[in-house]
Amino acid sequence: MDRATEMKKENTGYANGTSMPPNHTQCLTINVPEEIFFTISILGVLENVLVFTAVIKNKKLHLPMYFFICSLSFSDILGSLYKILESIMMILASYGHLQKKGKIEKKMDDIMDWFFVLSLLGSIFSLSAIAADRYITIFYALRYHNIMTIRRAWIILAAIWVVGGGMGIVIVIFFDYTITVMCFTFLFFLLLVFIVCLYIHMFLLAQSHARKISSLSGQWNSVQQKTNMKGAITLTILLGVFICCWFPFILHLFLFIFCPQNPYCACYMSTLYVNCTLILCNSVIDPFIYAFRSPELRSTFKKMFLC
Repeated sequence: MDRATEMKKENTGYANGTSMPPNHTQCLTINVPEEIFFTISILGVLENVLVFTAVIKNKKLHLPMYFFICSLSFSDILGSLYKILESIMMILASYGHLQKKGKIEKKMDDIMDWFFVLSLLGSIFSLSAIAADRYITIFYALRYHNIMTIRRAWIILAAIWVVGGGMGIVIVIFFDYTITVMCFTFLFFLLLVFIVCLYIHMFLLAQSHARKISSLSGQWNSVQQKTNMKGAITLTILLGVFICCWFPFILHLFLFIFCPQNPYCACYMSTLYVNCTLILCNSVIDPFIYAFRSPELRSTFKKMFLC
């Protein structure tokens, strides 16, 4: 988020590092108080840590889908943690304990930016894994436990965070180049299209597939199919919330690359802080979706609070 803010304020060229004339627009920048950022971030961390704790405590939740949900929660934690660390650095800088352009401060800022990029990559990779998992549960229900084993789930999770971490480092190092931001936004849209297409295909074929399974294997599989579809709907809601919360910021990056001088684009980019607030809200909303859609997780939360 810091780098996006700097792009907006400085209007610097990526490829050659040359300065561009400032945008001419009558739109005022919409600021969000730092206290709101910090409060939402704290809530996001606490709620997602609660999700982790619930999954660890309840052995019935030791399933691939909930492992992928924990991966998504970890992504949300990173996004919230980024803003918390930034707020702490700003407080320390205001008291003179940190320099704005010191070497240590620059490295700390790069680490925080890495948290932010990793939060986005981890979220979309985790959503992709969840989409694939739901697809298998619906269309390969009888062989699901042979296909999606706990071991394979852990391998997928390791791949998500190793690949995401490596890509995050590359993006942070080369973020000042246009091609890097273009690849970043292209990856976002590519994975988003993949997930959406998978869900559309899933729901179009699920009804007929459920009837075939029911006729061949009896009532139990019919009930199981409804449970699997419920899980798919839950993840569809998660995907919708993710798009609503992250897309405005990705669009900001896209407009900054292709039309930074256009007054209409500049007007939209004046809402940057609102877009960043939406990203933090995603971390707060997701745990409520888990609790609302999963009776087992909701029951675990109740037991944790009652104890």
